[in-house]
Amino acid sequence: MSDGLLVIVDAANVVGSVPDGWWRDRRGAAERLRDRLAADGVPGRQGPVEIVLVVEGAAKGVASVAGVRVEDAPGSGDDHMVTLVAAAAGREVLVVTADRELRRRVGELGAEVAGPRSVRG
Repeated sequence: MSDGLLVIVDAANVVGSVPDGWWRDRRGAAERLRDRLAADGVPGRQGPVEIVLVVEGAAKGVASVAGVRVEDAPGSGDDHMVTLVAAAAGREVLVVTADRELRRRVGELGAEVAGPRSVRG
């Protein structure tokens, strides 16, 4: 899908924003986030939306599902998200993270940013 909004979700940051025991099962927490995104999309966003969930570390290996493409970061999750934003030049991009440095980096590339609450049900 090349049209519509590209939403890049920082899985570690969004999962880590709620102290619900995610640290005991990082992969399971990423899968629950993926499933919630697949079911609910991005609240307040209409039209075609492509969702990419970026996972790293112990959460790697989460499968993609209809509506959500999951990408394992080859190194730093932040660096991978910046690469994805740069590759989407000319397209509307929303990055979901609370990470200040990542917000700054993707903002410089023209992406809109939103905090974890924007995708937490």
